[in-house]
Amino acid sequence: MNRMSAKGVCLILAVVFFCGMGGAFAQERPNPLGVDLLEGARRAVDQENISTSLVIVFLITILSLAPAILVMTTSFTRIIVVFGFLRQALGTQQTPPNQVLIGLALFLTFFIMTPTYQRVNDEALQPYLRGEFQNQNQALTAAMKPIREFMLRQAKPKDLKTFMQMAKLGRPNTPDDVPTHVLIPAFVLSELTTAFYIGFVIYIPFLIIDMVVASTLMAMGMMMLPPIFVSLPFKIVMFVLADGWNLLIGSLVRSFQS
Repeated sequence: MNRMSAKGVCLILAVVFFCGMGGAFAQERPNPLGVDLLEGARRAVDQENISTSLVIVFLITILSLAPAILVMTTSFTRIIVVFGFLRQALGTQQTPPNQVLIGLALFLTFFIMTPTYQRVNDEALQPYLRGEFQNQNQALTAAMKPIREFMLRQAKPKDLKTFMQMAKLGRPNTPDDVPTHVLIPAFVLSELTTAFYIGFVIYIPFLIIDMVVASTLMAMGMMMLPPIFVSLPFKIVMFVLADGWNLLIGSLVRSFQS
């Protein structure tokens, strides 16, 4: 039994050896068709892997840039800057907290931008899902049109002219001649300018209260008492009695409708 097992093992090893030698001789023979098929399959797999990797990279990039896109192409910039001026003018330090101000600014941004994004859905997303566009570039162009119109309405001509000159571009004949990479910074600069104008108007009544309180304390000889401790309750009461939140938010929303 052991002798037969040893013979069987030797026979199996011999078969494997000769098969390997046969495979080696077969590889030495030219076989262009097989090589081409193997190379084509390998390249297809590599291209598929590269395409998948690029898609993942693009998705991660878009997700990382989504907050910046939201800030730079919507009404969020003007709203959050105005809220910051309001809190500084009131002198309430961290009240309302940053989370509350950012959340309120986001919901106001959604409220203001809803008509624009509704047009994006009706004119670009739904037609693309129905297959009415030949490629993604046409859908992207259709989606950018309502957003560009919103930014063009809010951007100041002076800011557009400044960035067109810095980009060394000629005077545009139509709004479509303004490149998007020029329109976005001009829009952001206009939003900051408008927010600072609103912040200046917000500061005036609170500044008057601070001056009156400081003069009163000085006349009473209470120079060691910080005026902010006395003026803060008066500023809060005035803001509440004047329905300040309603006036401020209503003015902000109407400023985008002009």
